[in-house]
Amino acid sequence: MEILEILPANFAYVIFTYLYSWVMLCYLGVKVGAARKKYDVKYPTMYSDKEQVFNCIQRAHQNTLEVYPQWLVFQTIAALVYPLAAAVLGAIWVTSRFSYAWGYYTGDPSKRMNGAYGYIGYLGVIILSIAVALQLLF
Repeated sequence: MEILEILPANFAYVIFTYLYSWVMLCYLGVKVGAARKKYDVKYPTMYSDKEQVFNCIQRAHQNTLEVYPQWLVFQTIAALVYPLAAAVLGAIWVTSRFSYAWGYYTGDPSKRMNGAYGYIGYLGVIILSIAVALQLLF
């Protein structure tokens, strides 16, 4: 049996969400690279003792990387049964990471909360994953 016969028809939207997340990660990484040059923070130094804005840019990327593996797992589980809902929730989460980063980039860490709406997408795919697990059990 081929994979295209196994995956739900709307799984294509989920794939586009994964691609969107890749664009987001690349963007955040490029911003850190540019900030390293601007604030003269050499590798392998993770944070600056002098430049708060650099630290905010670095944290926006680092925090996203910290949660990304969990999001991928829950996104995938949810998408196997609820592909359209998972794609929408995933797009909300990915978009929120841009808002989170742009708020953080101001140098005021409290403005990272501009991306708090991402919990809708993140918790949404967790709830759908629980629903999938329960369907498998019962």
